[in-house]
Amino acid sequence: EVQLVESGGGLVQAGGSLRLSCAASGFTSDDYSIGWFRQGPGKEREGVSCIYVKAGSTYYSDSVKGRFTVSSDNAKNMVFLQMNSLKPEDTAVYYCAGERGPYGLGWYANEYEYWGQGTQVTVSS
Repeated sequence: EVQLVESGGGLVQAGGSLRLSCAASGFTSDDYSIGWFRQGPGKEREGVSCIYVKAGSTYYSDSVKGRFTVSSDNAKNMVFLQMNSLKPEDTAVYYCAGERGPYGLGWYANEYEYWGQGTQVTVSS
């Protein structure tokens, strides 16, 4: 019933910006959380940000804090990840993940029940 679809990935030069979108369907209210994860080549999946849509509470990993901003448009059931000052090490497949209610740790992948298909972000040096 719940489906998540990411979009907005692409190729960008270091220092540039991208805005990722996560379209959520199937949640019956705004009482849910969306996490953003990424996995680069040969690297472990990493939680980078999340938002509890109902309250607007957010989390950021140290590696992206100050550069990335997560937000939501509750009327459209959309969550965004604005990525600025991109670095080559940000290159990864980015996934959005969903769970009902507030997030727990936020960066813990196993707390999320629903996952999108991923969108590729490539940052060139």
